[in-house]
Amino acid sequence: MSTLQSLIIDLCPNGVPRVKIDDLIAYEQPTKYLVASKSYDDSYPTPVLTAGQSFLLGYTNEEHGKYAASIHSPVIIFDDFTTAYKWVDFEFKVKSSAMKMLTAKAGAQIRLRYFWYALSTIHIDTSEHARYWISKISNLDIPLPPLDIQDEIVRILDTFIQLEADLNAELEARKVQYEYFSKLMLDSKDAETERVSVSDVCHISRGVVISKDYLRAHPGDFPVYSSQTLNNGIFGYIDTYAYDFESLTWTTDGANAGSIFFHKDEKFTITNVCGLLQVRDPARISTRFLFYVLSAEAPKHVSAGMGNPKLMAGSMGNIQFNLPPIEKQLELVNVLDKFDLLVNGMTGGLPAEIDARRAQYEHYRSKLLTFNELELA
Repeated sequence: MSTLQSLIIDLCPNGVPRVKIDDLIAYEQPTKYLVASKSYDDSYPTPVLTAGQSFLLGYTNEEHGKYAASIHSPVIIFDDFTTAYKWVDFEFKVKSSAMKMLTAKAGAQIRLRYFWYALSTIHIDTSEHARYWISKISNLDIPLPPLDIQDEIVRILDTFIQLEADLNAELEARKVQYEYFSKLMLDSKDAETERVSVSDVCHISRGVVISKDYLRAHPGDFPVYSSQTLNNGIFGYIDTYAYDFESLTWTTDGANAGSIFFHKDEKFTITNVCGLLQVRDPARISTRFLFYVLSAEAPKHVSAGMGNPKLMAGSMGNIQFNLPPIEKQLELVNVLDKFDLLVNGMTGGLPAEIDARRAQYEHYRSKLLTFNELELA
């Protein structure tokens, strides 16, 4: 039997009461902690928090009037308009007063960290513009087990959070290692290495205009790739395809210009904001090798002119790189594929493990914060 189960049997075998949040949590608007300076620098000591999902605006050297949160007296910063929130255990200033600073009310039998986890299970419709803390969230109720049980729930969920943080730190370290070794290997050359341009070794073409109306009128199973990077760049699916050979596509226009995608054993089409590269001689150059080369090189050749980043076919064709013999290319691909699976693979490697731990955390958070309800007399 787990420690938590034993505590529940001993302390609240019949359930726990649900208590209105407004009876447990105090709030303060951060008006008196507003930063006056408009000058921010990462070398300054005091973080400046603002409304929105990111919270951190920058750092200031303005010390007067900062809020003295600490690991022993943390607060929850709650954005009253988006319901975004953050656990804060460091001194800070604020830029926006459109927030609440949440603490446990004096005498309330609640750990603020327990409430932070409970808050993460509260889902509010954010499609309307409203003051969520005042009008909605403070009027909801949450299960309130004894403090010993709250502490054990916090310990368990903190363990999950730390595990995910450790995995993310390892992923970042592996990405740095991956980028270092890929650059080192791709830049290496010997007597047999050639200096070539993309147009020397590839057929270059561009996609066609495909509208959302066309997607709706021709539903099917074949992907259409466009300028986005989410979902591997898939814009939608249609009932025909233009390409069915190993190739690379790249984003030609917009914020994601220069993004490179590898296609193998796939039937697909691309829109007019994508280009396509087909290797002329597979015995001379590996498409997968070219993918690694251009993933590193193509972003360097994106033009940001007129506020619309572009990497058009002409610029792509002019990109030069070192081309070792095919045997060497395949050796490099074998090594880089293993790194790529570790740092980018969504079905294996660290990203998959992080997703699994996140799902496990959310599952246990839901279970740990669910109790039989005890009616108060």
